[in-house]
Amino acid sequence: MSRSPRRRSVVVAKLEAGRGGTAQAAILAELRRCLLDGVPPGSAIPLDEVAAVFGVSRIPVREALKTLIGEGLVEHRPNFGYTVAKLTPEELHELYVVRGVLEAAALGAAVSRATAADDELAADAHGALADALAAGDVRAYHRESRRFHLALVRPSGMRRLLDMFESAWNLTEPLQPMAHVPAEERRTLHADHGGMLAAFTGRDAAGLVEAARVHHERLRSSLAAVPRDTGLFAAGPSAASREDIRLP
Repeated sequence: MSRSPRRRSVVVAKLEAGRGGTAQAAILAELRRCLLDGVPPGSAIPLDEVAAVFGVSRIPVREALKTLIGEGLVEHRPNFGYTVAKLTPEELHELYVVRGVLEAAALGAAVSRATAADDELAADAHGALADALAAGDVRAYHRESRRFHLALVRPSGMRRLLDMFESAWNLTEPLQPMAHVPAEERRTLHADHGGMLAAFTGRDAAGLVEAARVHHERLRSSLAAVPRDTGLFAAGPSAASREDIRLP
């Protein structure tokens, strides 16, 4: 009996080898871009197939994957291979708490330092969010939501805080949480964005921090209702304590 052809890896299908060349840094950047663009957690990352896409040996791909393991985006299990990292529901909740705290810390400073150019960037991201919502484009809405929130906090100039904020955001990106939130709730969350933009451009620091607090509470509530039986979440203890996940 003939075997059915092996299904191509979701990760491999999304890779674009020509985006940055074949150097290890370029391979790392493209793998990271692919994961942050949204790949189902748990998806296999076949070492040989990734190497073939870039026309390189396993070595630079393995080194890039080690870096992504350190960033929390990839896991490796002996005798199983590399996969896109999964979060437990508790970890997802924790990361949104972290994001809310970091964002609140940055917003006050951002308002006091923001310029007209920053207002324009935030308004442009908000407009793109509205377009994505109207079109029912969940992936675009998720992408533009990140751009909007970053537009609000970047004027703070708090580089280390912003690095932590983006790192926490990155860990949730493979899951694409907004794709699992009902359309009506996305509309409510978008209304929150409107209030945040108004407070930002009005230089109302207290109002912006409060609007962001309400938004994050609503967001965490929406995500708490995401089904846990989709195979996208890890079961059991947090990733940090699973002894069978380690650097190869």
